[in-house]
Order: sequence, then C-alpha cells, then structure tokens
Amino acid sequence: MSSPRAAAPRTPVNRRRPEWAGRNYSLLTGAAIITNLGSHGAHIAAAFAVMEAGGSVGDVGLIAAARTLPLVLFLLIGGAIADRLPRHRVMVAANVLNCLSQAAFAVLVLAGEPQLWQMMLLTALCGTGTAFFNPAAEGMLLSTVSGEHSNRAFALFRMAINGAGIGGAALGGAMIAAVGPGWVLAADAAAFAVAGALRTFLDVSHVPDRTPGGGLLSDLREGWVEVRTRPWLWSIVLQFSVVVAVVGAADAVYGPLVARDQLGGPAPWGVALAFFGVGTIAGAVLMMAWKPRRLLLVGTLCVFPLALPSAGLAVPLPVWGLCVVMFVSGAAIEVFGVNWMTAMHQEIPEEKFSRVTAYDWFGSVSMLPLATALAGPAESAFGRTQSLWGCAVLVVVPTALVLLVPDVRRMTRRAHSKTIAPAPAAEPAPAPAPAPAPADAVGP
Repeated sequence: MSSPRAAAPRTPVNRRRPEWAGRNYSLLTGAAIITNLGSHGAHIAAAFAVMEAGGSVGDVGLIAAARTLPLVLFLLIGGAIADRLPRHRVMVAANVLNCLSQAAFAVLVLAGEPQLWQMMLLTALCGTGTAFFNPAAEGMLLSTVSGEHSNRAFALFRMAINGAGIGGAALGGAMIAAVGPGWVLAADAAAFAVAGALRTFLDVSHVPDRTPGGGLLSDLREGWVEVRTRPWLWSIVLQFSVVVAVVGAADAVYGPLVARDQLGGPAPWGVALAFFGVGTIAGAVLMMAWKPRRLLLVGTLCVFPLALPSAGLAVPLPVWGLCVVMFVSGAAIEVFGVNWMTAMHQEIPEEKFSRVTAYDWFGSVSMLPLATALAGPAESAFGRTQSLWGCAVLVVVPTALVLLVPDVRRMTRRAHSKTIAPAPAAEPAPAPAPAPAPADAVGP
C-alpha cells in the first residue's frame, strides 16, 4: 500500500531516478562513488610515494600489508559495533579517520622525505577505518533496499562503484604523472570528507531500535551462530577465503611478472585489468534485468571463470586472449556478487547484517596476505607456470565442493523477501551540507 507522500506529484528531480531508489540508497551510492574515485587512485599513489622516497619493491609490499592487516584484526569487531550502534554514525566516524590519516600522509609526501614507518602507520590507520566502515556500510545498504527491488538495486550499486574504481585508477595515474602522488593522496582525503558529510544525511528512522545485548563478545558469538548454522553461508565464505587468496596472488604477483617477461611490458597487463573492470560493469548491467531463480547455484557456477586468468597467464595467452578471459571473469564475478548480496538480504535478520557481513569480509581477506607472501617462494619451488596452474586448480576445486552443499543448489529467490522500507522515493535527496571541507574514500 502506498503512502500519501509516495502518491504526491513528483518533481522533475524525482523522475530522474527509479521509484525504488530512495534517499538513503541515493546517498549511499553517491558517497560510494566519491570514495572509490579517491581510493583507487590513492592506492597507486601510495606505491609511487614509497618508490619516490627511495623505497624498494619490498617496501611497497609492506605498505600493502599495512593496509590489509587491520582488516584481518578489526573486521569482526567492526561488524559487532555496527550492529550495536547506529550504522551511519560508524560509517561517518570511519570516514573521519580515513580523511585524517590520508591528509597526514599527503602532507608527509608533499613536505618531502617521508619515512617508511610513518607511511606504514598512516596506511594502517586508513585500513582500520575501512575495517569498521565496510560491515556498517554493507549492513546499511542491505537494510535500505526492499526485497522486491533488491536484485536491481544491488546490481546498480555495484556497477556504480566498479565504474568509479576504473575511473579513479585512471584519474589517479594521470594525476600522479601531472602533479605527483602527494596531491592524489590529498584528493583522497577530500573525497573521504565529502562522502562522510553526505552520509550524515542518512535517514535511519526506518531501522528498528537495537535491543541491548550481552556485550561485544556475546554479539560476536551471535554473529558466528548465524554463520555456522547456515551451511550455504559458511561453505561459500570458506570457498572465497581460498579463491580470493589465489586470485589475488595471481593478479598482484604473477600477472605483472608474466607481462614483463612474455607480453612486452606492464602496459598489456594494465589493459587486461581494464577489461576485467569493464567486465564487472557488463555483469552488473546483465543483473539489472536478470533474476535467476536459484540464486546461489547460478552464482557459484559463475565463480569457475575466475580460474581463467590464472590459466591464461600460465599458457600464456596473447594479449587479446588475456583481455577476453579477464572480461569474462569480471562479468561472471559480478553475477555472483549480486546474487550473493540478494541471498544475504533475503536470509539474514536485519539486526545481524553487519556481523554476518563482517565474517564474510574476514573470510575473504584472511588468507590474502599469506598467499601473496608465498607466491614468490612457490615460483622458486615449482616454477611460475606450475604455480599459475595451481592457482587455477585452487579456484575450481573449492567451487566444485561448494556445489555439493544442498542449500547452495536449492536456495530459491522468494517472490518478496523481507522489506525494510527506504525513505520515500518521492522525496528528493538533500544537497550536501555547505561543504565542511574535503571528503571520503572507502573500499568495496
């Protein structure tokens, strides 16, 4: 039943967006675009800042590890806190930490002679902000979308942030060449500030009041019970702890090496990664219209193509062939991603969204640092080609095992999953506050 407000005459602004894209959804999507534009360029800028300060390739790896380690340490705590406190406040607080740490990083670089330990510390603070932000943000997004429109909403959201990531990496690279990495880091800090300001306008009146729990550890146990009592959930989390680790090692370590030694330099690998990004957008466009009935069966089948880039590098395929398999794998993982978010939205109680997504995030990143660290020794022990084939096998085998779980094969899309109504779509999104200062930047 529609409310009198929803039936009111629409303004021209409202006709520019679908009815289901209410104020919260629009704010969350807009803020995520801003942060992804900033953060993808900032990741490249951090590596160049280390090298311009005289750092080695190993030092660049330490910066990457400093960003990842806080995710492993704090994701679960961040999920529990996001289910205890208003999620939008956790998101804004995390944005403030990201803004301040990136601003300090920018000042160090622009002032000249930054020390490695200083850059690692500030990168770790930014990673800590991301660890608290991600579960709160995903929980907020899940609670904002109605069941009837969840597939389309999640597909559009993922298409927007993936497109922003591609644009942010390209813009960041151009800015580094033109003005240096310090200004790219400053722009990232500004992006965090703007996105944080936008997120202060989120309307949480539709979210049920939280019932006080028995403490942080009790909340973590409740989240774990939600995971372990759902075979479809814990099996796919375990699957992706392996898949993300080996795909990350192939992309971050072996891809650049194969490009350097056999494809003519780094440019072909950059083109292949761009095709992966375009594939993710194509997959999201497909999911705007396609609503497969067996959510997880279709999603899991679409994980198998993630083995193709590792296999293509092992051969190695010519550049055009590598671009094709990267495009296919990018499209396939988006199909999985939208179906996965829809399944979570359909099956998990709203008050436990953030804790469950924290376990999901934790599973995805927990083995990544180890896999990237072992990529070099594996190449020395088995050879690069054999290591790449091993990566492909470690995508295929866990994915095939997940298909043995009955709930993964049988879960179906319900006609109307739970609905937590977003703010009425007829009400236009507010403009950002008369700019406090710069703005935001966060991960997936």
